[in-house]
Amino acid sequence: MSDGRARRVFVEMLREEWRLHSRLFRGSHFSLFPVFICLLAGAAAKLLAVTGTEPKTVFAGLHALVFVFGLHTGSIGFVGRDALRNLLGDVTLLVFSARTLPLSQNTLLGLFVVKDSVYYAVLFLLPISLGTVLAVSGAAGPLLVAETVPLLWTTLALTFVLGMGTTIAALGLAGRGVPGLALLAAPLVTVGAALASGVDIVFYTPYGLFLAQTPVRAGTTGASILVVFLLSAGTFDATAPRPARTVTPAFRRWWRRIGDPVATKSLLDIHRSAGGFGKVLFSAAVLFGVTAALVDFAGQITGVPPSTGISFGAILGLSGFTTYNWLTQSDDVSLYFAHPLSVKAVFVGKFRAFLLLGPLVGLAFYGLALVWRGGSVAEAAVGGVLLVGVACYIFGTTVYLTGLSPNEFLFDTALFAVFGAAMVLPLVPILIAGFAISPLSGTLLAALGGSGGVMAVVGVALYRRSLPKWSTRYQQA
Repeated sequence: MSDGRARRVFVEMLREEWRLHSRLFRGSHFSLFPVFICLLAGAAAKLLAVTGTEPKTVFAGLHALVFVFGLHTGSIGFVGRDALRNLLGDVTLLVFSARTLPLSQNTLLGLFVVKDSVYYAVLFLLPISLGTVLAVSGAAGPLLVAETVPLLWTTLALTFVLGMGTTIAALGLAGRGVPGLALLAAPLVTVGAALASGVDIVFYTPYGLFLAQTPVRAGTTGASILVVFLLSAGTFDATAPRPARTVTPAFRRWWRRIGDPVATKSLLDIHRSAGGFGKVLFSAAVLFGVTAALVDFAGQITGVPPSTGISFGAILGLSGFTTYNWLTQSDDVSLYFAHPLSVKAVFVGKFRAFLLLGPLVGLAFYGLALVWRGGSVAEAAVGGVLLVGVACYIFGTTVYLTGLSPNEFLFDTALFAVFGAAMVLPLVPILIAGFAISPLSGTLLAALGGSGGVMAVVGVALYRRSLPKWSTRYQQA
């Protein structure tokens, strides 16, 4: 636009992103986050290189993870918009302002995607690219490193954009009724048929462009991204008013079944928010897909068939974090002070709601993994124990470190480092056993099952130990 309105809105969107993070994550606490991400990515890539993993395999896995990150970013930006409104108060996100700004909906949507791409490309993808290339380059000269980092950064950014656009297009199509769902199923069926017939799908992705910078691959990559965003622009309506609906007074009915008012409110908040319980299922489904990819990836590296029960059980237990995040997304502890409830009672209610939702969702996807991949009865039972144990452990650790604000992990470098260490120490030995040891002996299975029980006990102990700390802190706030 000649008058610079689009440029002004783009700048304000970037400021809005910074403002949101500043309110949620206490200002400058995430200023060192890119440095930490660089070191973390470098350490992970170096570990893979030491174990004999080819750099090509490392880069392929990295592109896959960034694609998942793009999918998840798109879902948070739109599915969870009412949760952000509840959390931050009466604010207007610029991407939902087409009716009040002299810009079209498609322009705002495009600016939003560009803003997120720029913001996360600098905050996440650049340090990831730098750390990974330095770790796997070995004795390669600085010239090769200088050439590879910009290339990897570019293709990772394109992968992120493709993932985010895929989610936006899927949400738009899903909102168009049966015709939209049929159109959404068409590309999924096409991709599945192509994979079954042996077509190299990678050729048409940003990772294919990373492998070979040819005009054909550049064109197919650009075309795939263009098609996704044309679908997004044509189907997604960020300003459409939510249809009016009548909600029956279900609180008392749910309360009688659940037995705790805070747990009842937490579950109803999720149920009545945009996306409903589908948000929890979506988060677990993403983790399920990542786990399946990691299992295949580990099998290629080690040459050993991973244990379905142990690997899926341990990783799906991590869904406990996203479940707790959804349970606290629209909460402010000060809202409870208007009621005759103690801070301890609030946390007790959250714990009960978590137990009713988190492990059950994880176990549902775990059952799907067992049906799909198979496995012995003993490994399946131990994997189920691990899933519940890891979920309780991550719940207790999260409550102990952040109280009712689990999002503080995302950009608070110190908290993220402590949380990461608390997860790595118990989980890495379990995952090594699940990925690299086959068959698992009875003694090792018993030890793994015992570790799941110990993690559950530690998680509950951390949760109980955190109650006095957070009671004091929230009452003084």
